[in-house]
Amino acid sequence: MAGEWAVIGGAHWVFGYGSLIYKVDFPFLQREVAAVTGWERRFWQGSHDHRGTAEAPGRVVTLVPSPGTVCKGVAYLIDESVFEHLDHREKNGYRRHEVEISLAGGGDSVAGVLYVADEDNHAFLGPAPAAEIAAHIAAASGPSGSNREYLLRLAQALRNLDAPDPHVHELAVLVEQMTGPGP
Repeated sequence: MAGEWAVIGGAHWVFGYGSLIYKVDFPFLQREVAAVTGWERRFWQGSHDHRGTAEAPGRVVTLVPSPGTVCKGVAYLIDESVFEHLDHREKNGYRRHEVEISLAGGGDSVAGVLYVADEDNHAFLGPAPAAEIAAHIAAASGPSGSNREYLLRLAQALRNLDAPDPHVHELAVLVEQMTGPGP
């Protein structure tokens, strides 16, 4: 099925690599541990609407191209109508991107989408030293809660998936050193 849309009654696959792993506030038909190749997570996207404010944006993950890198997450088979909710949730600089998703369950590859916030969007913050990113995350908060909670919940979700991510892990350690352990 590689390279074709896995459509079941108008449904599509969507890949979650950040809060879509642990904050599933949408209906889905199927959930699979999955991976995409050629991408890596980075806390380079500003969050003005969820984990920060317009005056003090938080930092959330996006994916950046990284040839050969495997990014593990979760794929959801969703009805087409769910895109309206996801497009609103990911509105702050994210765009849909077509990608091949490797499903862990059956070893199949399916075509699907993921949301990427690239460097051309208005909220992109870009790279910074890990200590600077960690301090930024430790201090930020918005309507969806603290930026710290977002980071630590993502780090725990990745551990639960047995999906080590050095960038996320390093930031989680630094933030916990600054603020104490736990979400």
